[in-house]
Amino acid sequence: MAPADIDASVHRQLGELVAGMRGLQDSIKRLEDGATRAEDKAAASRAGVHSRMDQLVDRVGDVEASVTSIGADVAEMKPVTDDVKRWKLMGIGVRFAEAIRPIVFVIIGKV
Repeated sequence: MAPADIDASVHRQLGELVAGMRGLQDSIKRLEDGATRAEDKAAASRAGVHSRMDQLVDRVGDVEASVTSIGADVAEMKPVTDDVKRWKLMGIGVRFAEAIRPIVFVIIGKV
């Protein structure tokens, strides 16, 4: 082989190597871009999950506050309920109704 043939062959091979390297660089760039897009999508998804989790925490807090309030209301009603039960057992409810009946008739005017 003549030196000119070697030079042409080396130049051709170098050109092929450069083209191959550019192809590899393009492939790597596409992979990096894809990874960046995937990371962005994952970050957005995580942000959505965190937002929904925050909403759930707020809602659970509201439910806890409501349950506490209801518990306090029930605790206030318990003595009254116990008194009414005791009255029924003693028969006061019937006697009270019998005692108030004439008064109601007088007020209404059905005497």
